Amino acid sequence: MQFLGIDLGSSSIKVAVIDGSSGKTIGQAQYPKQEMEIISKQSDWAEQEPEVWFDYLKKAIKEVLSSSGVAGNDIGAIGISYQMHGLVLVDKDQKVIRPSIIWCDSRAVSIGDKAEKELGEEWALTHLLNSPGNFTASKLKWVKENEPELFDKVYKFMLPGDYIAMRLSGEITTTITGLSEGIFWDFDKNVISDKLLRYYGFDKSMIPDIVEGFGEQVKLKEDIAGELGLKAGIPVTYRAGDQPNNAFSLNVLNPGEVAATAGTSGVVYAVADKKVYDLKSRVNVFAHVNHTKETERLGVLLCVNGTGIQYAWLRRLMGTERFDYPALNEMAESVAPGSGGVMCFPFGNGAERMLGNVNPGAQFSGINFNIHQDKHIVRAAVEGIAFSFYYGMKIINEMGIETKVIRAGMANLFQSKVFAKTLATLSGATIELYNTDGSVGAARGAGLGSGYYKSSKEAFANLKKLKVIEPDNSNVTKYRDVYNNWKVKLEELI
Repeated sequence: MQFLGIDLGSSSIKVAVIDGSSGKTIGQAQYPKQEMEIISKQSDWAEQEPEVWFDYLKKAIKEVLSSSGVAGNDIGAIGISYQMHGLVLVDKDQKVIRPSIIWCDSRAVSIGDKAEKELGEEWALTHLLNSPGNFTASKLKWVKENEPELFDKVYKFMLPGDYIAMRLSGEITTTITGLSEGIFWDFDKNVISDKLLRYYGFDKSMIPDIVEGFGEQVKLKEDIAGELGLKAGIPVTYRAGDQPNNAFSLNVLNPGEVAATAGTSGVVYAVADKKVYDLKSRVNVFAHVNHTKETERLGVLLCVNGTGIQYAWLRRLMGTERFDYPALNEMAESVAPGSGGVMCFPFGNGAERMLGNVNPGAQFSGINFNIHQDKHIVRAAVEGIAFSFYYGMKIINEMGIETKVIRAGMANLFQSKVFAKTLATLSGATIELYNTDGSVGAARGAGLGSGYYKSSKEAFANLKKLKVIEPDNSNVTKYRDVYNNWKVKLEELI
């Protein structure tokens, strides 16, 4: 039996097929081949069209079936991973009412800040484990205040993964994990937060039916199955936001385990077994994929918005025909730590929660026209991203969570020796890189959720460690000095 994993990102839709018995990946595809468009009608806005997501998903599934030779009838279950915190609105006919307001859209920051003050900071942290912030609930409130004629048409709100499940099945459902990332879940009472709903003026009927994160959620309906080349009735048996799913993909399920990713945005994600929160709300806490009312498993999530998107911007600026990412990585390696005094602050993708929802914008400083070349700019960009990770990891450490070992997929910026070595040296953590990604993790989740795998140990038996990056203890002082100079400059900016 084979399992299909879907990873709905903000850059592309990725799909993977794994063989259940061997656990090996037998096919992968993504669409589009370049970065997916993000619509920004105003500064700090970011939207995408859900129908475009589904169109790309159909193309990616057809491609993976064709390239792998897997027959649609052999797919036993489907898993879905998706970009977190987005808002999708549909009417009673399941038609999308407006473009999705996605994770990096900052328009609702002031709404969340006001809610935190009026609901009470202590209540928000002890019940929601977060400020309402710029999350799904606050984005929905923005629609209510600014687009009342559209809000009146809303039948259900969904997260992006819920929308994909709806398009596959015709059923509108969500999960506790999803509701927690939207800041709708009261962890103190283990229910949907009536207090938040009342404050924002949302009717509880707008919330989809809740299904388990693992287990049969919905089934593929016949007409869509025909479009995809799959058989009708295949169950969706796993659903999670991209960062909990990335942690799951790396078999990070237990307290003290840490996962990281550095794609469009950068994330450090640690698992805790008790309610924790940051008093300044600089990091977030959500239900992890294996969280239940009986056994708490919470994901402590640090997000840096401007990581891979900055590297993509830099590549476009320098000329994509001349430079691919491996070439940029080699350029960075040719410069010593510190980038010859050039510093980069990669905060050009919206308000940064770890900076108190401040949006300082991306900046370079210390450039000398007589000394510095393109290679110094590239090195500074990579170091700035690594410094941002470390800056946030210190917040997680202050919450009593250690980061001695970090697991990540062998992808994106973790393929950069400069990034990985800088982060390992500053944090003192060993970085382990594995042969997995979000779509493969979603496929494993489908296998576990369907009952084919009896345990996570069985599901991850084929997870291979590809590389280990140890801290450069001989250069710790140099790295720390460079970082401290960067930190001083950053705190002047914010």
